[in-house]
Amino acid sequence: MENKSLLYGLIGFFIGGLLVAIAATTINKPVATKDDDMTMSQMVASLKDKTGDEYDKAFIADMITHHQSAVDMAKLSATNAKHSEVKQLSQAIIAAQEKEISQMHQWQMDWGYATGFQPHEMNEMSH
Repeated sequence: MENKSLLYGLIGFFIGGLLVAIAATTINKPVATKDDDMTMSQMVASLKDKTGDEYDKAFIADMITHHQSAVDMAKLSATNAKHSEVKQLSQAIIAAQEKEISQMHQWQMDWGYATGFQPHEMNEMSH
């Protein structure tokens, strides 16, 4: 009888632990933002019905997100890649994409598109 109680207790303990683990990974997750959630094909689809200023604003916002993802990936490969060619390509991507991100942020400011971007943030993003 004691063995059954111990067995039931252990099973209950493991099931409880499993439920806690499931709850911890699913409850109170932050809501995905547009940037976290959109694939390239979704970005392209979202632009199809836009024109003019509305198109430019959305295109620039999506391209900044896209470029920042490329920079983030390149920063990883600049340190984690095995081949020097991949590391060199990563450095080139970082330099080119950060320059383009900066240009697009400037356009957003020049053209009155709302952004929370401050010019000093570019230096912080690259560290």
